[in-house]
Amino acid sequence: MIMSELRMVELSAATIVAVNNLSLKPGQEQFLAPVSYGIAATVINPQTSWQRVVLDGEEVVGFVSANFDEDAPEEHFRSVLWRINVDADDQGKGVGRFAVEQLVEEARARGVDHVNVIYEAGEDGPEAFFLRVGFTPVGETEYSEVIAEIRVTP
Repeated sequence: MIMSELRMVELSAATIVAVNNLSLKPGQEQFLAPVSYGIAATVINPQTSWQRVVLDGEEVVGFVSANFDEDAPEEHFRSVLWRINVDADDQGKGVGRFAVEQLVEEARARGVDHVNVIYEAGEDGPEAFFLRVGFTPVGETEYSEVIAEIRVTP
């Protein structure tokens, strides 16, 4: 079932509690740092951080955090999806795909030709999702995490 009223809004005081309370499916927590880590990035670097909340109607169903920093020392951090959370009850309904599509639109508007994501491979991890929505592995970090990218067409 695809959700019908998906829309994206900026992270705000009105949505932050709901974002922090998004649930995970069993086994997913090992692949995800607490949401507060991602929110802290906005405070540290508000000029380059892009954080959005996915709403279905008025209900918070997802969260996406990315960074666009052309001066980042590592190329794979210049345009990067830091995290994507979809509430456990709403996974598999198109919320994550919608969030990635909106991120790609933001990258296109900024003139960026790709977005990276860095993740740990693992059975309950996010790899299958990232591959389904169009990311392609292109390398790995010094810590053996996968670096994958999605190309942004003009």
